[in-house]
Amino acid sequence: MSLLNTVAIRSQATVSSSRIVQCRPFSLLKGALSLLALNKTETPLETHKMYPWDESPYEDLRTRAAFIRTKARCPTTGKSVNFVCPYSGIPTHHSEEAWKEDRAYHENKTFELLKKVNLYEHDLRSGRKFDEFVFPGQQEMDCTPNMSSWDAFFYTRDFSPMNTEFNLAAASKVLTYPITVASVFHQFSPYQFQPQGTVTLEGLKSLAALRYTLYPPYTKNAETSTVFKDRAMRIFIVGAKMEAMLPGYVWKQFGYLFPDTKFEFHFIGPECYFDPATRQFGATDQPHGRALVQRFDEQITMHYHTAYFHELYEMGDLFPFDPYLDSFFLFHPGFTTADEIHWDKSLKGLLDSKCPIYVTGYHAKDAQREYNWLHKHPLAPEMDVLMEQTDNYFGSTKLDLVDINPTETFQANHNMFAVRGKRYHAIKK
Repeated sequence: MSLLNTVAIRSQATVSSSRIVQCRPFSLLKGALSLLALNKTETPLETHKMYPWDESPYEDLRTRAAFIRTKARCPTTGKSVNFVCPYSGIPTHHSEEAWKEDRAYHENKTFELLKKVNLYEHDLRSGRKFDEFVFPGQQEMDCTPNMSSWDAFFYTRDFSPMNTEFNLAAASKVLTYPITVASVFHQFSPYQFQPQGTVTLEGLKSLAALRYTLYPPYTKNAETSTVFKDRAMRIFIVGAKMEAMLPGYVWKQFGYLFPDTKFEFHFIGPECYFDPATRQFGATDQPHGRALVQRFDEQITMHYHTAYFHELYEMGDLFPFDPYLDSFFLFHPGFTTADEIHWDKSLKGLLDSKCPIYVTGYHAKDAQREYNWLHKHPLAPEMDVLMEQTDNYFGSTKLDLVDINPTETFQANHNMFAVRGKRYHAIKK
């Protein structure tokens, strides 16, 4: 079963759950031997056979090419797309003449990016052995993960060597969601305080509260220590879709980085639940609109709320919110899309929670569009910026295609910023 099968803005993941195997024990010996991975050699793109999508041996890619021809418009003529770029194998223009006249397409070598998209998609369907999905287990206490980059993270967490860009693309596509969250929370986060970094003073305050929960002050006497973890830490993923389709053992990679804390992942949105029986997105079978709860282990539970956030907020099911225990992540929310009316209704509740809200975008332009929408909203005066827009160190390296605009590529979670409802300090009179 594929992780996702959608078109247009949403990326398409084709890694089947049968190809992702369960965790293996962490091995210091294996980690030492994998030093060779630091001198990895890229597999040339030319060694991978490239098929035009119209002639692909995989039916879903042929269907995707047909969708592009039906919905996309030529960037030079505005007419329907009928011509397949000979360099990338993807339908891009109305005719060969239109393709030749598109100076920006050729000067920017856009076809090279599209060729990578083509090769990545065929690689995921090739049936090769996906060693990059052999995930490591619990890390030993004397080993510290490095959160500065994908390469450093994979090496210090003892993942199989990512010897080619195809290995890295496949692994990062799956892990970008849990590791993006982890990179923000971790004590060795790559996101630094201003002016060296992009985290604002208010952002530092929010992170300090969350890290107090994740890394409580040390005390020798357990009887005298302050117990404040009266419940699990909750991570709300609003507008969830692909991220909600990831199996529990993918999210467990997040849990391994914080072994002493229990977590609840709350996926919220009408398409947050993918029914494997019907192979469709839809509501759960829980009575009275309750969340479907799936327990992975003692540390990780996943809650699926097939409703909009403002509906759950109005019902009061998620109260109370606690800045020490709760946070929100909006992965490519699409504030200006057809869902704008729902985001407009949800924003007040998100800000009223006073918990940090992290937003990602497919690229810098997309993230800037989301940022501008928030700051032009009537509730903007009630908002503090926690993190200025920045590249995400753990964005997906896999290039994907916007099917309704097949000359545009993107990468999941490429950029990120954060906001929070404004907190007012008490004034003594």
